[in-house]
Formats: sequence, C-alpha cells, structure tokens
Amino acid sequence: MTLIGESVQLILQHQASTGAYLASPGFAHYQYAWLRDGTFTAYAMNRIGEHESARQFYRWCDFVIRKHEAKARAAIAAAKTGADAGKDRFLHTRFTADGEEVAGEWGNFQLDGYGTWLWGLAEHVRMSGEHDLIQQLKPSIELTIDYVTACWQLPNFDCWEEGGERIHPVTLGAIYAGIKAMEPCLPNRASELARLGETIRQFIREHGTAHGRFIKSVGDQAVDASLLWLALPYGVVAANDPLMQKTVQAIEKELRAGYGVHRYPTDTYYGGGQWLLLTAWLGWYYVQTGRREEAEKMLGWIASQRQPGGFPEQVQEHLLSPGHYESWVEKEGKPAVPLLWSHAMFLVLAAELGVQQ
Repeated sequence: MTLIGESVQLILQHQASTGAYLASPGFAHYQYAWLRDGTFTAYAMNRIGEHESARQFYRWCDFVIRKHEAKARAAIAAAKTGADAGKDRFLHTRFTADGEEVAGEWGNFQLDGYGTWLWGLAEHVRMSGEHDLIQQLKPSIELTIDYVTACWQLPNFDCWEEGGERIHPVTLGAIYAGIKAMEPCLPNRASELARLGETIRQFIREHGTAHGRFIKSVGDQAVDASLLWLALPYGVVAANDPLMQKTVQAIEKELRAGYGVHRYPTDTYYGGGQWLLLTAWLGWYYVQTGRREEAEKMLGWIASQRQPGGFPEQVQEHLLSPGHYESWVEKEGKPAVPLLWSHAMFLVLAAELGVQQ
C-alpha cells in the first residue's frame, strides 16, 4: 500500500463512530477532536473522494454545536453587552468523541475552529455535491455565525493554543473564510455576511500587518508559519499578493530549515521542531505559485519522516530550542505519533501535485 493509501486508512481507522477525528490516538493530550484539525482532515478526505468520512465529521460538528447551544447563546449575550463572561463561558476548542468538553485549561477559548468548520462544510458541499446538507445543518451554521459575529474582536487563543490575551490574524482569517463561504448559502443574510467579511478583512490588513507582511498577533510582529493559511485556504489575500509574498519570504528565512518548517521563532514545545503539516502547507503554496519542483521535494521529505506508527506531529532534525526537548519528553513522553493532521496535509499536498494512489 502506498503512503497515500496508508494515510487514508489511518484516518478512517481513527475516526470515531460519532464522526469525530481523534487528533492522535497514542498521545494522551491529543486523544480528542478539534474542530480546526478535524476540518482540515475532512478537507483532505474530500480531496481524495472519501466524502462519506467528511460528511460524518460535519454531522459531528453539528451535533457538538447543538449540544452546547445554551452555552453559545449565553456567550453571545455576554459579548454583546460587554459583560465579563469569563474564559470558560465560551465554547471549547477540543471535545471528546461524544462531544463533551474536556476539563482543564488548554487554550479553550479559540475561535478559529468555528470559522474553519463553516469553510470546510462549504468545501465538502462543493466537492461532494451534497447541497442538501447546508439546509440540514442550518441551525448550527447560523448559531456558529452568530457566535463568531459577537466574539471575533475578543482576544482568544491562537491555533497553537497560545497567546490567549491577543488577537490573531490567522484566527480572524478563519472567521472570514467561514463567513464568506456561507454568504451564498444563506441568501437572507448575504448582505450582512458580506459587510462583516469585509470588516474583518480590513481589520486584518490594518492591524495584522507590519513592515509589508502579516504578523503573528496584533502587537506581536513575529512571523508564524500558520500565516500561510491567510492565502491558502482562507482567501483573505491571493497567494501572489505582495503581503503574502513578503510573509513567505520571512517564513523561508526564519522558519524553514532544509525542507522542514517550524511554527515560529521562539517555539520551545518539544524543542521547537519542524512540523510536517506546515511543510505540506508551504509546499501547497509553492504549487499555487509555480514552484512545483520544490513542492515535490517537500512531499518527498514528508514521506521520509514516516515512523512505524505513522507521520509524527514534528521531527527533531533541526530544533530551535534543543534545551527544551528532553524536559517535554520527561513530562509528556515522545512527540505525538501518528498525528492525523500530518497525514491530512500530506494528502492535500499530494492532491495538489496530482500524485495518484
């Protein structure tokens, strides 16, 4: 079986009967489902024609949002009135396969997953042709839109579960993408969503840039590899927009080592290794901007990192902070293997390059 086939089978194997994708079944802290990670996994499955798997995931998202509807509405009310809702009053970012919240502080207040699942649902409908799914999930879609509309200007944790006191361009990009994706699906709210999307896009351009490129967070001018998402797939800017071009140049200079890509310059998590999913993302960008040969080499590099259990979250070929690696291993064990998100982005890059099973 090829690595593409293995990746598909591994993702299917670790999709719960409820439809949730468990992030990493062998790593204690990742034995849960994230809306963001899961959406990109569902997107990968759609790209290779596994629409049933993706459909099950989006039905799980619908189930989770309906399950926590009362909490969502309370958070919306608090945000609208400016009341201090407290971080745990907001919807969580990770859940059990049965849709339960996970106890403990783990950057729970994150908004990017809520925008991303709306974007992913629209992509699923586009690729699968299941247009009736929008109508079936409409209450959850509208509640999610109401939630991100009320909360998008509030500081919350970024996609790495960090920086909870800041506002992050990538998070806003996820919300923008979800809003824009639902605009044609909800004719009665189309003008409202168009205005909100443009407001968010302008906010990102005004507050989420410095020195001609995107920045990690409002008030933090560092580069972060997740900024690639503002072009692919969130569409805040085109891949060849000067802002994105200069952002990619900074990523290449500060975060790329060989073919591996780090998260951000001061990363200390497991020593700040190279994340396979980010290498795939940069490869995806290269395909879209005519650098196909480099993207092919990056796909090959990812393939070479396969371990007996599958693709890891990150590898230690080049650590940004080597002194922190052993302390993480002593505390939490070895880095996560397999990471479904790594397999998913491998599939996306393979699909972009037209690599067949």
